[in-house]
Amino acid sequence: MKEKAYLYRIMRPFSYWLFRIVYNPTIVNKQNIPADGRCVIAGNHKHALDPILVDCCTKRVVHTLAKKDLHDGKFGWFFRAIGTIPVDLHAEHNKDALEKAVEYLNQGALINLSPEAKRNYTDEILLPFKYGAVVMAKRTDSMIVPYSITGDYKFRGHNLKIVFGDPIDVSKLDVEDANKLLFNEVKKLIIENRENV
Repeated sequence: MKEKAYLYRIMRPFSYWLFRIVYNPTIVNKQNIPADGRCVIAGNHKHALDPILVDCCTKRVVHTLAKKDLHDGKFGWFFRAIGTIPVDLHAEHNKDALEKAVEYLNQGALINLSPEAKRNYTDEILLPFKYGAVVMAKRTDSMIVPYSITGDYKFRGHNLKIVFGDPIDVSKLDVEDANKLLFNEVKKLIIENRENV
């Protein structure tokens, strides 16, 4: 697993400071991300740079689920080298991505994904959540840390903000209820932090 993210480990310190200087994000409750051990972090998806913002919140390697098209393109080597997990957005089910995420979690990894599965271009606060986050968490007995991203990616802006909620234990919930709980927690974080922008 570590070998798959060798470039991530090299680039992370540089990308962290560059991102902080350029976009000036506010990061709240990053301590909710565990320092070690398996965990799923899941939140909304508003911009292509969201995964980098998440990466800035922990010194751990973050394995992000990313669209398969990126892996199949000419820069596929780069996405493989930073440890992302390919997801086919055109498929009804993504068994391979789910199995890979479960494998990583069982090795103590940190997985990041947006249950919306794509960027939200609508006026809705959130798109409907797919079940991948809660399924992988239940299969590996992992906690889920919800997060919200609000504000804008503007040079030296003042309103870009990521907030992490309290960890969620979905082990005793069925998949439907677990997914509703995660959706509601992320939605609540977005609403609270939009009001404070």
